[in-house]
Amino acid sequence: MSLSGRPLLPRGRFADWLESGVVALTGRPDGPPLVPPGRAASVARELAAVLARAAGIDVDGAALLAERAAFTGGVRRGVVSVGGACRLLPTADGWAAVSYARPDDRQLLAALIGADLDGDVWEPVAAWLRERPGTELAERAALLGLPANPVSPGAGDHPVPAGTVRPAAGLRVVDFSALWAGPLCAHLLGLGGADVIKVETPDRPDGARAGHPGFYRLLHAGHRSVVLDPRTPRDRAALAALVSGADVVIEASRPRALAGWGLGPAMTTATWVSITAAGRASPRVGFGDDVAAGAGLVADDGSGPVFCGDALADPLTGLAAAAQALTSPPGTLLDVAMAAVVAGTLDGTASTVATRAAPPRTRTPPGPAPETGADTDAVLREL
Repeated sequence: MSLSGRPLLPRGRFADWLESGVVALTGRPDGPPLVPPGRAASVARELAAVLARAAGIDVDGAALLAERAAFTGGVRRGVVSVGGACRLLPTADGWAAVSYARPDDRQLLAALIGADLDGDVWEPVAAWLRERPGTELAERAALLGLPANPVSPGAGDHPVPAGTVRPAAGLRVVDFSALWAGPLCAHLLGLGGADVIKVETPDRPDGARAGHPGFYRLLHAGHRSVVLDPRTPRDRAALAALVSGADVVIEASRPRALAGWGLGPAMTTATWVSITAAGRASPRVGFGDDVAAGAGLVADDGSGPVFCGDALADPLTGLAAAAQALTSPPGTLLDVAMAAVVAGTLDGTASTVATRAAPPRTRTPPGPAPETGADTDAVLREL
């Protein structure tokens, strides 16, 4: 049993999906809710059980999958993601998931199709995709650093670790990540008593600060915020000292980003959690919606694929990364590929129509999130 009395043993994938809140977010806006394929909701509960054994961290893993939508009021939108930044579009030989989530993505999409995009983005991109196979999109998107990929189920291992767990209490976690997956990992470790230090740079704060404030508070309450500029010798030295003194380091960017600051797994005995779209060796970039769909986690109502839930690759990966961090010995480099985590939840089962669906639900943020850089001086004095 969990601390709140919820059973931790699997109850079956169908029941776990129905209770997770994800089903209400899956399907077309004018159609019935759909139960996604695979068993990601059950896997999320199993990952939460690992965290409960390790540190008494009491969360409903399945409910975490839809938690952001409970804050934002997101609803199912079919071939448009719950958050609105990603679309499922037909290619010459299948379907693709394409994200337009950052201002620079307009220029990248223009480079993808070889044409200016002064007005509407989606129709010219859709027309280009209809005439080309998914492999061409994958190659060009990887070259450009564009979050887009064909819907093509890949291989993945079952993401629930089986190693000996260690407690989170007393661990120092240095979190370089942003948005959802990495911060969720840090949040879960913080719930277990870890000292979480969030690190940002002056010109690149966490983009989630501009999102729903309640959701941001939930993931960052109780953490400490440090802002350091790696362009200055003083701050580069401070970054190195932070990493050297950490028990867990979380990053969610391509490896070259921190390497450019002189930081990397080889300089520390910390457990290094590296979250990427498709692995540290892959040039691919991605966000939760396009990665989940690209890995094959889409539902189908007979008229084509639709998105499952809200950016499911993010919360699934955050849960998996936290569980792996507490079941891996110090000095381990964890190459946590979001696409592989998603693929590991697929088992050949198909999506089905649901007659009922629990709504997404939230937890109450336990307190305020720190202001940007509020703890910089205090943390530097500890080094």
